[in-house]
Amino acid sequence: MGISKKHLEVVILLSCFNLQGPNLLGLATATTVIRGNDTDQQALLHLKAKITGDQLKVMESWNSSIHFCQWHGITCGRKHQRVTKLELQFLELSGSLSPYIGNLSFLKELNLASNNFYNHIPQEVGHLRRLERLELINNSFSGEIPSNLSACSKLTYIRMRGNQLRGEIPGSFGLLSKLKFLSFVNNSLRGSIPPALGNLSSLEELYLTYNALSGVLPEALGRLTNLTHFSADENSISGTIPTAMFNLSNIIVFSIGGNKIQGTLHSDLAITMPRVEAFSVWGNQIYGKIPISISNASNLYQLQLDENRLSGNVPSLEKLENLFVLNLYTNHLGHGIEGDLNFVCTLVNNTKLGILSIHNNNFGGVFPKCIRNFSRTFSVLGIEHNNILGRIPDGIGNLNSLEVLRASQNQLSGPIPFDIGRLQKLKKFYVDSNFLSGIIPHSIGNLTMLIELALDVNKLKGSIPSSL
Repeated sequence: MGISKKHLEVVILLSCFNLQGPNLLGLATATTVIRGNDTDQQALLHLKAKITGDQLKVMESWNSSIHFCQWHGITCGRKHQRVTKLELQFLELSGSLSPYIGNLSFLKELNLASNNFYNHIPQEVGHLRRLERLELINNSFSGEIPSNLSACSKLTYIRMRGNQLRGEIPGSFGLLSKLKFLSFVNNSLRGSIPPALGNLSSLEELYLTYNALSGVLPEALGRLTNLTHFSADENSISGTIPTAMFNLSNIIVFSIGGNKIQGTLHSDLAITMPRVEAFSVWGNQIYGKIPISISNASNLYQLQLDENRLSGNVPSLEKLENLFVLNLYTNHLGHGIEGDLNFVCTLVNNTKLGILSIHNNNFGGVFPKCIRNFSRTFSVLGIEHNNILGRIPDGIGNLNSLEVLRASQNQLSGPIPFDIGRLQKLKKFYVDSNFLSGIIPHSIGNLTMLIELALDVNKLKGSIPSSL
């Protein structure tokens, strides 16, 4: 049976519709992709236009001869061909960051580390709702930190170390519930540490060193139960260490040196901070005694309590088998009597000890002979400005890694040991202002790396070895 003309027209029309339909849909989809691509491409070209220095000529690849997803430092998502990563670190680029950065709406990672970007961080960065990592370290960004970064709710890493940022740390950062890492080291930030940072329940590392922060350490920081690293050295922070911060049981590094912090150290320090490896409170106004519990901090690698107002005896450190740095200098430790230095010999079995600085205190008693049995990695001994008696022990030459020996202004007597000449790595040797006697051993001439030697104000006699 034939098809009528009327029916034939209907079939033809339907066929045309079916042929055109998918094309129309395809064109619509393509247009969406092209528009998205065009937005990203135009944003990238605006970024390129703001770069005034490109010594390595890496931006030359940013041209129309290849798709922008293939440009240097660009990563695109497979599905939509939108920019998800912009990684231009360590490329010697200079210039400012274009506000068009805010149009890269699929961006998850922005890394401009170690270049010379300057001027403000544009507020438009706060429009990047998918942003997870922001790496701007070691540039010359100035001005204030954009407070609307708090709208980037997926941020997990913010690193702005080594810039010229001013103003205050935005309290709104307390809204970044996924943030794990926050660093503003080496800027010019002022004001107080916002208590709202205590809301960052995911935060693991917080670095605020080398700024001009003031105020106190907020009690709210004690709520950061996942915190492993906290550093706020070299600021003008005052007040006391909140008790709650001593209860941060996951803390590995706690460093607040070079501030104006007062008060005492928590008596259960090593119990409440069982994982601590570096505890540094140097250069503050902390007083009282060193907690006996510190002897249980078996993971401790670095203990810096220097330049405070600590007094009393130093507890046994026998269990600190991992200790490498012990700085106790410039305090009021010791009583000027025998027994003050008993703690020194509790370190003999430590095979990792490298630095022992206890100068500028009130330690008395005899120069501990056990020091000659210290670790072969031992490199710095500072005991000057105390009331230490007796001789420099024979066997000191066993310390074949020793580079610095400072024992000035004590009450040492007797001769300088001949085996001092075995210290082939010794660079600085200070024993001035004591009561040393006898001749200067010619073996000192074997110290080929020696650059500083102080023997004055003693009772030494004879000639200066010609080998010096």
